[in-house]
Amino acid sequence: MTTATHPVEPFVHPALFYADTHQYLAGTVPFIREGLAAGEPVAVAVPGENLALIQDALGADGDAVRFLDMRDAGRNPGRIIPGVLRAFADAQAPGRRVRIIGEPIWAGRSTAEYPACAQHEALINAAFQGREVTILCPYDTSRLDERVLADAHATHPVVIPAGSAAEVVSAAYDPDGVVDRYNQPLPPAPGAGPEVFGTVFTEDALSAVRHLATDHGARLGLTGLALENLALITAELTTNSVVHGGGTGTLTVWPQDGYVLCEVRDKGRLADPLAGRRPPARDQRGGRGLLLVNLLSDLVRVHTGPEGTTIRSYLRR
Repeated sequence: MTTATHPVEPFVHPALFYADTHQYLAGTVPFIREGLAAGEPVAVAVPGENLALIQDALGADGDAVRFLDMRDAGRNPGRIIPGVLRAFADAQAPGRRVRIIGEPIWAGRSTAEYPACAQHEALINAAFQGREVTILCPYDTSRLDERVLADAHATHPVVIPAGSAAEVVSAAYDPDGVVDRYNQPLPPAPGAGPEVFGTVFTEDALSAVRHLATDHGARLGLTGLALENLALITAELTTNSVVHGGGTGTLTVWPQDGYVLCEVRDKGRLADPLAGRRPPARDQRGGRGLLLVNLLSDLVRVHTGPEGTTIRSYLRR
């Protein structure tokens, strides 16, 4: 690797590797204080236990920082760009550099969540290209496996090795490759059974399908807001299929590992990797369906290719 120089691009996206609490605080707290001293708006979105460490270390300086528990705000990785990073950056005055710490990957992320996490880290680079924003992403080298750490080198143009304060250029930087590598077919949905609801739908059946899916979600244990979210997610995904996926699709709803899953498959193809992760312009008509799905779901997995697109939403029971 090569020591990093001042970046040409205004967007800066380093990965911070740390092996213990001392290295974590040594890499994050000075980053925050430098931002505050420069008059930059600062946000910190990390798992709750790390959030507490940073808050304690900052003391009264933390009053000027926006703190978010990433276990809640970012439990769906597809929600982090629009609902956390862009939500904070877009709210600031034009012309001011924004500084954010975002830790979307921690030990305990499930095998279903991780591909969406890796794609999220890769897509940050496109989402903020040309923006006066610095996003520091910590990675725990003592608890994350080698694949995760290798992906961090591929999704970040510069990295800060554990125990160091110097940024070095990542020779493995390849965010588009990471997006493609994790665009893998999803495991098939169950084909039948008393807990599985599945149907083919067309435009004429959208309202009926939404009600049937919601009724099935209630039988599987969804209540209150989660059940309302299932109704909205079903409506958005099936409507998108009718409009963009050839006029028809297949809907399946079933339980799995404490979640209710809602999946729609159709013959369309998502050409924009940032679809559903980019907040639309205020005067833009449409284009909010997949964004809404990301904001409402506990996890969203997507596979798209020449044969069609599968979008799978997870809602915790």
